[in-house]
Amino acid sequence: MQIDTGLEKLKEIDGRAGEVVHERIQKISPFMADYLVGSFGEICSIPDIDNKTREIAVIGACTALGYAIPQLKVHIHAGLNVGLTRDEIIAIINTMTLYAGFPATLNALYAAEEVFAEEGL
Repeated sequence: MQIDTGLEKLKEIDGRAGEVVHERIQKISPFMADYLVGSFGEICSIPDIDNKTREIAVIGACTALGYAIPQLKVHIHAGLNVGLTRDEIIAIINTMTLYAGFPATLNALYAAEEVFAEEGL
C-alpha cells in the first residue's frame, strides 16, 4: 500500500474534508488511518475513470447505503472539489430514490444541504 500516493489522492480529490477524516482516524487508530489512506490511493489511482466519475459512483453508493451520512458528506465535498455542480449532486441523489428508497434519499438530501451551506452554495 502506498501511503504517500493515498495522501496525494486524498488531497487532490477530497481536499480539506479528506484531511480531516484522516486526522480524526489517526488519533483513534493509526493502523486504520494508514490502511484507509493506502487503500484510497490504490483505488483512486485506477486509471479507467476520472475523479469526477468516481465521485458520482461514490455519492450514489453512499446515498444507497442510507447509513453512511458522514462519508457521504465527505464525498459531496469531494464531488464539488472535482467539478460536480450542486445540481448534478442533487440529481445523483434523486436518482437513488428508485434503488434505495425515500428514507435514504431524504437523508442524503439533508446531508447535501448541510454541505452546500458549509460551501456557501
